[in-house]
Amino acid sequence: QVQLAESGGGLVQAGGSLRLSCAASGRTYPMAWFRQAPGKEREFVAAISWSGDITYYADSVKGRFTISRENGKNTVYLQMNSLKPEDTAVYYCAARLRSSSRNSVYTAYHAYDYWGQGTQVTASS
Repeated sequence: QVQLAESGGGLVQAGGSLRLSCAASGRTYPMAWFRQAPGKEREFVAAISWSGDITYYADSVKGRFTISRENGKNTVYLQMNSLKPEDTAVYYCAARLRSSSRNSVYTAYHAYDYWGQGTQVTASS
């Protein structure tokens, strides 16, 4: 069983920045961030391969968010810049225990085995 613990959420003004962290209790392979706004379904935000060399982003955050990882610390990060009110949501970290290759990335909700409890991000206008 792998536990994921997110941190770094908060309240910022539109245009501001936040950095989310997700620490895993054990070794994980591909990881990702998803988010869920009130009344909406959980949606994909960004994913990173086991190697850390391959990343993939939702169109809505491309160019503003950056996902990265430190495998030695079993930690993944999400740097969020130029935040918009529509980025307001609970952000969830997800981890997958298997990977087709070191450079595989996964964007589907059901592809992930473990989830964190979420951290609230609010960007006020």
